[in-house]
Amino acid sequence: MKKISLAGQIFIGLILGIIVGALFYGSPEIASYLTPIGDIFLRLIKMIVVPIVIASIIVAVAGVGDIKQLGKIGGKTILYFEIITTIAIIVGIAAANIFQPGAGINMSQLDKTDIASYVDTAETQETKSLVNTLVEIVPTNPIAAIAEGDMLAIIFFALIFGLGISAIGEKGKPVIAFFQGTADAMFYATNQIMRFAPFGVFALIGVTVSKFGITSLIPLGKLVLTVFGTMIFFVIVVLGVVAKLAGFSIFKLIKILKDELILAFSTASSETVLPRIMDKMEKAGCPKHITSFVIPTGYSFNLDGSTLYQALAAIFIAQMYGIDMSIGEQISLMLVLMVTSKGIAGVPGVSFVVLLATLGTVGLPVEGLAFIAGIDRILDMGRTAVNVVGNSLAAIVISKWEGQFNPMEEMEPIEQAS
Repeated sequence: MKKISLAGQIFIGLILGIIVGALFYGSPEIASYLTPIGDIFLRLIKMIVVPIVIASIIVAVAGVGDIKQLGKIGGKTILYFEIITTIAIIVGIAAANIFQPGAGINMSQLDKTDIASYVDTAETQETKSLVNTLVEIVPTNPIAAIAEGDMLAIIFFALIFGLGISAIGEKGKPVIAFFQGTADAMFYATNQIMRFAPFGVFALIGVTVSKFGITSLIPLGKLVLTVFGTMIFFVIVVLGVVAKLAGFSIFKLIKILKDELILAFSTASSETVLPRIMDKMEKAGCPKHITSFVIPTGYSFNLDGSTLYQALAAIFIAQMYGIDMSIGEQISLMLVLMVTSKGIAGVPGVSFVVLLATLGTVGLPVEGLAFIAGIDRILDMGRTAVNVVGNSLAAIVISKWEGQFNPMEEMEPIEQAS
């Protein structure tokens, strides 16, 4: 196995998981064997994400020490995120109107899935205003924020802490050394945990296929094809143009991230690759203080794949129920998604939560989500991979915008180092 690259090992795990899941479709026993393996892998990754984010941001900010420069980077980052996610929403709405994936579907042929577990969370999100979301970025108790995995609050605390360390000069050097050591140790732990990734992928995809089966995709095949086709278009064309404007190739970026993309796609979890894409983007030429801020923040504000899917799925549900949405109503949908899709990345089933909150706001039947819940895991795999590409590209764009991007001549050392 040592002669096979990590990407190759993960791909083998993915294929074997699909085969085993298909062979044991409908068998609860196989899920009981595989679920603990997948859960252990995800928990290992989640265990190291918060320490890496905190340590990396504190070291990076303390090294810069200029609150004006950090404010400028933050402003550019949020502006870029808003522009790109808005384009993603528009692309999703346009694709739904062009390909009409929900037209002519016989709902009596579809299975309904219980979505009650998402409803309470969605209702909570509906009661939050944008102002409340901004207020909650400031944690009253940073330890509680760390325990809850509230990424925006964690980032805010780490920024303030880093600035404080920078302000005290020589006294802060031992603290910086501590957090630098913490970051280095956690990145080492990440590389060791990734050795378990092929087994985690095998288990996670095996459980998914055994539970829902390949045949569950057939009644909603047009939706699946439309979603994946639109996401491929968005990455190659939209993000490709953005990358070219930044003087980088989207295909080169995909090559750099091939291990992480296969892993993110297989696990449908962006968290599994957060430490590695921060590391890879830094080694690719982005400065530490930009990667440490832009990529974790993007996990809440720059979910390109998720926002594209949410827009497309909302129009799909309208088409499925025979509801003809006017241009004005679709613009309202876009404006609502621009707000509801921000700042809740830590919520389980985030795309379903956002869709539930959005559909109720724009007057579409929320029960329509029950018809697509069964294939959501498959769709989630695609949107997670798009989110990874979008956030990695964002680090390059902001680095270029700041004039601080220093690419390496060859990318092979990055593969070996990571």
